[in-house]
Amino acid sequence: QVQLRESGGGSVQAGGSLTLSCLASTHTVEIDCKAWFRQAPGKERDGVAAIYHDGRTYYADSVKGRFTISRDDNENTVSLQMNSLKAEDTAVYYCAAGPWCKSTAVTSTAGYSYWGQGTQVTVSS
Repeated sequence: QVQLRESGGGSVQAGGSLTLSCLASTHTVEIDCKAWFRQAPGKERDGVAAIYHDGRTYYADSVKGRFTISRDDNENTVSLQMNSLKAEDTAVYYCAAGPWCKSTAVTSTAGYSYWGQGTQVTVSS
């Protein structure tokens, strides 16, 4: 069983930056695809960004050009650098992982086997 732990959440003013990090308990092909999802109150859990072990990335249209996902398999981590934050970015952010990234990597939760507990990101106007 793979366990994921997020860190780095907090409050920031609109236009600011924040970096989230997710640590996996082990390295395995079961988590070759790593991703970030977010869920605002009363909303569905939506994909933000995903990255495959070969470096291929996937981004939701709403964050392209502002967020950057990266991974360091030596440290078993995946990070999300968030710049130019907007009020609509406010949500609980979840780390997710699964065996592979597909075209639905940021449009569906179906392919992910493991989830972190979530970390709150609040962007104030």
